[in-house]
Amino acid sequence: MEGPSNEVLDAFGLALPAVRLQGGQGETWRAGEVVVKRADAETPWRAEVLNGLPESPDFRVARPVRARDGAWVAFGWEASELLAGATDVRRQDEVLTVATAFHEAVAGLPRPDFLDARRDPWADGDRVAWREQSLDGSPAYVELVGPLVAAWRPVDLVAQVVHGDLPGNVMFADGLPPAIIDWPVYWRPPSWAAAVAVADALCWYGAAPDLAARWAHLPEWGQMLVRALIYRMTTDELAGGAATWTDERRAAYAPVIELALSYAA
Repeated sequence: MEGPSNEVLDAFGLALPAVRLQGGQGETWRAGEVVVKRADAETPWRAEVLNGLPESPDFRVARPVRARDGAWVAFGWEASELLAGATDVRRQDEVLTVATAFHEAVAGLPRPDFLDARRDPWADGDRVAWREQSLDGSPAYVELVGPLVAAWRPVDLVAQVVHGDLPGNVMFADGLPPAIIDWPVYWRPPSWAAAVAVADALCWYGAAPDLAARWAHLPEWGQMLVRALIYRMTTDELAGGAATWTDERRAAYAPVIELALSYAA
């Protein structure tokens, strides 16, 4: 992917050159103390929210940087301040703790309209997990997700804006609160966002099963784990189809499915 042009950098008042950063799927660039990346339809909303959040002793966020004309987007790009720190997927209890503080800080925000227009494997996977949408998937997907679908039941929880992809998007730096970055917005209960983080940690980041036990006090924990796994597996199915379900991938999900079902019983 090409980096920001001179025109983009000038629009934000940034000096040359821009240097590609590690992470961010290779799509983020640093220019001095500012990070730039391609904007999307959700950028102005996120920028207004992050710009207006009070400082917190519990978490940091990357404050957005306005272009010279005062807009949050210039020539299809957005900018934010560079934060100190690095992600560490081994520190999942700390990730979940900072997520709790962040979700409390944004709890009063109204539901963004852009969620209705979002159409991608992640958005559709989320809707399937909450039975707002259906999917006729491949036989391997149906077999794997079947026990979770059977364990699904309605819940009565309050939804709010949450961060839907926490494990690799919290940065740690000595002497500073953890920093939450790259916010994919969902309208779900905070305990669902925590369950997605726990499921990801168990499936992909080597976490032990007692991680789930330590957060089992969260509301409707078993049902949130059920939905988290349906969401992730449906997203996999939508993004990759039947070819997704290699022996390795099925083996990563299988014990976590069993664990979730034990909480949902």
